Amino acid sequence: MSIFPKISLRPEVESYLKENFMNEEVLAVSSKQDAHGKFEALLNHLSHPPSFTTVRVNTHLASVQHVKNLLVDELKKQFNGLIVPVLQHPDLQDVLLIPVIGPRKNIKRQQYEAIVGAQCGNAVLRGAHVYVPGILSASKFMKAGDVISVYSDIKGKCKKGAKEFDGTKVFLGNGISELSRKEIFSGLPEMKGIGIRMTEPIYLSPSFDNVLSSYLFLQNLPSAVVTHVLNPQPGEKILDLCAAPGGKTTHIAALMHDQGEVIALDKIPNKIEKIKQNALLFGLNSIKAYCFDGTKALKFDMIKDTEGAPPFLPESFDRILLDAPCSGMGQRPNMACTWTLKEVTSYQPLQRKLFSVAVQLLKPGGVLVYSTCTITLAENEEQVAWALTTYPCLQLQSQKPQIGGEGMVGAGLSFEQLKQLQRFDPSVVPLQDTDIDSLRDARIEDMIWLANKDCIGFFIAKFQKCKSTLENDPQK
Repeated sequence: MSIFPKISLRPEVESYLKENFMNEEVLAVSSKQDAHGKFEALLNHLSHPPSFTTVRVNTHLASVQHVKNLLVDELKKQFNGLIVPVLQHPDLQDVLLIPVIGPRKNIKRQQYEAIVGAQCGNAVLRGAHVYVPGILSASKFMKAGDVISVYSDIKGKCKKGAKEFDGTKVFLGNGISELSRKEIFSGLPEMKGIGIRMTEPIYLSPSFDNVLSSYLFLQNLPSAVVTHVLNPQPGEKILDLCAAPGGKTTHIAALMHDQGEVIALDKIPNKIEKIKQNALLFGLNSIKAYCFDGTKALKFDMIKDTEGAPPFLPESFDRILLDAPCSGMGQRPNMACTWTLKEVTSYQPLQRKLFSVAVQLLKPGGVLVYSTCTITLAENEEQVAWALTTYPCLQLQSQKPQIGGEGMVGAGLSFEQLKQLQRFDPSVVPLQDTDIDSLRDARIEDMIWLANKDCIGFFIAKFQKCKSTLENDPQK
């Protein structure tokens, strides 16, 4: 059941997405009414969190069962003795699933209020506490220890430091203030800790702030599927072309049993530092992270010896993951996107530049996996159609595990090609209300099925390079 308004988009962006989901190919196999209903359902799902919190176990340091036991104990503490099941995914053995309880409808709204930004609000709906930088407004006399109601300013209209706010706001639950209003808005830049500790969130999800941090990585389910589809093997040389924040990088290294070489690139320095920190925390030595622009990662001469650092010679890698920069329109929960149509549609050229580099860096016989966390045709199926036309050396491959649905029609791909893709579309199931009683009666198979369906919007394509591209290289 929908308790939040559907995601708020600029009119031109909503029209663009609607054209995607009601294109000519869709309407040839579905009625206009059904296609429109599916599109509206998708917009509703995007503003709500997924039905499960997904965490990946660092199998390099501990067994899944050991970490599962630790997690069960941790959840009992966080949920005041409430027992919530922790499920091991049958097709992704290193993934654990925790049902999200909610929406909880009997939470009493308090006299004192705090307004947080949309991004902070999204994190709260996934189990986070409220950190000081996310607080925009707080009631005039609020002091540390007060029970306060927390709201999200989904349209970005609340002024920092306001004492009250009458604009559009969405109730997220109640918490206890760790600081007074005066302390929160003191202007001190070092004020970065928890400002409000959530005690009665509308959606009850575990917090993973400093929780089992060397054993667990908080990761959306499709993001864990991607690395299994890549299927890295011990001893291989693998490139994660757009690697930040490093969840997939560390997953690749763990699946390889830390044997081989995993190169991680990202052009933002602090993101590379985060990848290095995660590799250290997870005890993984096979990862080498470089601050480097992936579009420039290809070189054609041996004049400068970079000693293993980018740029790289053609056909240097056994497998490449291109988890491409994208419009991120599949992320959940997301109650409002203020992007212009120009911003939403700006990613396709960059994705193609990165893809072209990846094809040339891949060895013959090697595997390239392309993924995005968005729902547009232009960044997903259209990119596959372009790739297959532009690079005859590539063959589309079936994927294991196959957990998402097939690709969406509209880019001219054949039915067989669409079946080889994975598109995770949360609108295929109704929005769920989950309480502790319904969990006691639920079958494990049904919960796994729901976790597979009601996740973020995501896309995966897998290619194999069948022959060398060196002889066709115009720069040679």
